[in-house]
Amino acid sequence: MTDTQTLIENRPPSVAALFLERVAATPDAEAYRYPVPPASGQGPDDWKSLSWAQAADRVFAIAAGLIELGVEAEQRVALASSTRVEWILADLGIMCAGGATTTVYPQTNADESTYILSDSESRVLIAEDAAQVAKAVEKRAELPDLMKVVVIDPAGVTEDDFVVSLAELERRGAAYLEQHPQLIKERVGAITKEQLATLIYTSGTTGRPKGVRLPHDNWSYMAKAISATGMLGAEDVQYLWLPLAHVFGKVLTSGQIEIGHVTAVDGRVDKIIENLPVVRPTYMAAVPRIFEKVYNGVAAKAREGGAAKYKIFQWAAEVAREYAKVTQDNFRRTGTASAPMGLAARHKVADTLVYGKLREAFGGRLRACVSGASALAPEIGYFFAGAGIHVLEGYGLTESSAASFVNPGEAYRTGTVGKPLPGTEVRVADDGEILLRGPGIMQGYHKLPEKTAEVLESDGWFHTGDIGELSPDGYLRITDRKKDLIKTSGGKYVAPAEVEGQFKAVCPYVSNILVHGADRNYCTALIALDELALQEWAKDNGLEGRPYAEIVAAPQTVEMVDGYVRELNAGLQRWQTIKKFRLLPRDLDVEHGEITPSLKLKRPVVEREYKHLIEDMYAGAREK
Repeated sequence: MTDTQTLIENRPPSVAALFLERVAATPDAEAYRYPVPPASGQGPDDWKSLSWAQAADRVFAIAAGLIELGVEAEQRVALASSTRVEWILADLGIMCAGGATTTVYPQTNADESTYILSDSESRVLIAEDAAQVAKAVEKRAELPDLMKVVVIDPAGVTEDDFVVSLAELERRGAAYLEQHPQLIKERVGAITKEQLATLIYTSGTTGRPKGVRLPHDNWSYMAKAISATGMLGAEDVQYLWLPLAHVFGKVLTSGQIEIGHVTAVDGRVDKIIENLPVVRPTYMAAVPRIFEKVYNGVAAKAREGGAAKYKIFQWAAEVAREYAKVTQDNFRRTGTASAPMGLAARHKVADTLVYGKLREAFGGRLRACVSGASALAPEIGYFFAGAGIHVLEGYGLTESSAASFVNPGEAYRTGTVGKPLPGTEVRVADDGEILLRGPGIMQGYHKLPEKTAEVLESDGWFHTGDIGELSPDGYLRITDRKKDLIKTSGGKYVAPAEVEGQFKAVCPYVSNILVHGADRNYCTALIALDELALQEWAKDNGLEGRPYAEIVAAPQTVEMVDGYVRELNAGLQRWQTIKKFRLLPRDLDVEHGEITPSLKLKRPVVEREYKHLIEDMYAGAREK
């Protein structure tokens, strides 16, 4: 048996047990960093730290407080909060109490929150602030199982028999622990690997969300498998801003406990650019939209600097892509990431002019980023790779505990999601669908045995719904969602995500794009532009100061986007080309239900909302 197999097969039954091991092994080492805004509201945040022992004091107090409230093994405790250090402490507290965390996005409206709390039969809700508490109080009559709400930030909240602050829960828990000093050890020791740890409701594109049941063993396996990749070490600093209600964010907390590195936690997306030079991470996970926004921002800034500066950026971007493709290809063939002398010389000049500044904006120490949740356009991936910011694409689903594949360090290949994590099996069905099996796969959907049977075979193979292909040496490339593949009326198949990704690499002003064409004679697109980038463009094109909707309706804006669509079409097969497009009057957003909290497009919702624009693009066309 290899060391990796031993590491994975000898895993403890839960992350709660791993947490106890970590605290015992490195009690004084730094575990978490978190920002504290200045009291005046002005100036930079003050970053504070928790050691593993300090984190454990709070985690055990939360666990004991929940136990005193009556939370028993596998009973659900809901967590409705943005990403912050208290989310992690509360989640660990729930697990150490033997309970199971139901994750709720803070953006979720009162009706859907109520459905999740009711369906999960959550006994306690840990809410971030007054706004989250109000949703539960408003619907209290519909939540007979909910016995208590615990609020992290109690400003504006009146504590009573139903609502208590997190600080008060911790105080009560600490007092309870004094009377029962072995309580946590006993609770954690009683956890079995099959016991429910997390219930994550997928934000489905149609109908009610489904609760995905993830037992303790899923997270223990993930922790050991992430460690076994060798990508991270105890000296790393992770910047964690992803939504922890999403499985991608949640899995990162498990890996950190096993490895023991520092995690800086701040879920405020508008603070990312400000935080990076302060945190100076060596490692960060993100979704493709973040890399697209950074790329578009850099391109737009270069354009603002005048024609010469923009020309330099375009040249540097092409050099970066060429350099990345050549060095990755050479590494694959020879094991050395080398480049011809001429290309290496051009790359060195471009590094001085462009790439070095880009790396400094990321904090200057970034070894790697992991990108997941949806596909990253290869041309954007190659740009960052050539600029020295290594974006390792990964792949997984809520149903597979997030991390099923990841690109292996130096041997990463842009455009693929890498190789399976140790212990995960993969095969591609005859119709191209990717099937997975292993210790990361869910138990099933909560109270939905028929839905579970549709995707989970009796021998453990899980149907992902994604189409892909495996290289001879085990690298996976995702083509599209099985249900999203477009078949035109002419019988040609189009993978919309592939075309959409290529457009994002071409047009620096795009925010979201949806390609449509199922059972149609040609493909069309709905395009939403990035408001900040568009406002900058508007300054130079006689539209300064006008509202977004007015700018996108202007003929010169349509003409500008049309130029990028023509550039896209030049590189596509005839049946893939975008014949017509419409610019949307606003960007797509989570609030309108058009994208998920992990920034994935909800196609049916967008197509329904803008059906009139789609029909207009086919009006008068001869359909076959």
